[in-house]
Amino acid sequence: MSRRIVVVTAGLTVPSSTRLLADQLAEATSAQVTARGEAVELEFVELREVAGELATFMVTGGVPTPRLTGLREQVASADGLIAVTPVFSASFSGLFKMFFDALDPDSLTGTPVLVAAAAGSARHQLVLDHAMRPLFAYLRAVVVPTGVFAATEDFGSHGLADRITRAAAELAAAVLSQGTYAVGGFAPDLAARPRRSSGTRVETEVTPFGDLLRGHSGSD
Repeated sequence: MSRRIVVVTAGLTVPSSTRLLADQLAEATSAQVTARGEAVELEFVELREVAGELATFMVTGGVPTPRLTGLREQVASADGLIAVTPVFSASFSGLFKMFFDALDPDSLTGTPVLVAAAAGSARHQLVLDHAMRPLFAYLRAVVVPTGVFAATEDFGSHGLADRITRAAAELAAAVLSQGTYAVGGFAPDLAARPRRSSGTRVETEVTPFGDLLRGHSGSD
């Protein structure tokens, strides 16, 4: 069975060091998954391309455009997520935060997530633990232990390559272990499965408005 991993990258320029880091993480994760005899599909989401639609979502009280609806469903159905942001003012970018604000709160429940950030200086490396992990903890995602921070001088270094390999191995293991809810040979505990939703579909039956008004004259 092929797994799907969505790579969300919030780089603003072309080329982008954020996208470069995302590419290296995606390639390493793919190698780790295939080394275990499994297949993986990587899907990239460039938030720069939907910046206007995210702004529209915010100023219309949460009405998504068709493209944003598709992205929400894409993320909510993924087996794993790689989230990479540039650092601005010691935190993730506003564009990165807008996208995750636009997701349904249950869209990432139980989903393995690898967090990463790129910046011009190593002074911002605490962004992983002070900003990104709390965000994904709120969304009830499962963040792998190793986050990856890359300052400009880190690209091409053995240290960064080692961190990428370690983080990718952790994400691959987490993605491939999903769906195992049985203990000691007992039947799977289906109630323990994470409940996820893209927020774009009505899950329960809706009573037509005409039925709600049937029998009412409108006089009271």
